[in-house]
Amino acid sequence: MNSKRILNFLKDVAANNNRPWFQEHKDEYDAIRADFEDGVGKAIARLSAFDSEIAHLSVKDCVYRFYRDTRFSPDKSPYKRHLGAYICAKGKKALRGGYYMHLEPGNCLLATGSYWLPTNILTSCRNEIMANEEQWLSIVENRSFVRLFGKPGAGKWEQSERGFGLEMLKTCPSGFPRDYAHIEYLRMKDYCCWRQVPDTFFDGDDWLDEAAKVFKVAKPMMDFMNAVIDDYE
Repeated sequence: MNSKRILNFLKDVAANNNRPWFQEHKDEYDAIRADFEDGVGKAIARLSAFDSEIAHLSVKDCVYRFYRDTRFSPDKSPYKRHLGAYICAKGKKALRGGYYMHLEPGNCLLATGSYWLPTNILTSCRNEIMANEEQWLSIVENRSFVRLFGKPGAGKWEQSERGFGLEMLKTCPSGFPRDYAHIEYLRMKDYCCWRQVPDTFFDGDDWLDEAAKVFKVAKPMMDFMNAVIDDYE
């Protein structure tokens, strides 16, 4: 991808987030969108080498709309300030965990897993952790995972270079033992991990191998939770 061109356009959108300006620059949007979608297509192919469950996906299944839904938002800006794609076996609207790519000036990142899980599924995920504690800890406390993503709740989305868990409960979730030795994993309100990357990360095609390395480390955590989530979808 030509990430410099993509990010420069996104900077211009942030400074001119209105329909008249966008219509005047629609050709440039179409060009950077096509470049991004080509990159997503290559990512699907690359990740399919170690995750066959996503091999059937098309680019359309994964890329999010650039136009914002402003109906319930105080921010009426019509366009997003980033490009995003969620490579998930059951589609970008699924609860199931997947691989997320995010291009935004100063906040490019890779993420893996699930977020905004309903309470009943979260409860099942927490029970699964307790029932298979040794397996879970071997996944999320190994050196590679901690180096890339850190410990639960240590990072904040858009504020930290890495993170594991977007939100945490302040106390033990209802119905679980407060003295559980690994309570931090039960306090998590999602099972998503992420890593920020430089704005130059997506240049060319070499990023595909680097992204695959990050996603491979995160995949066992995602698989552990998907085994639970799949029972509900």
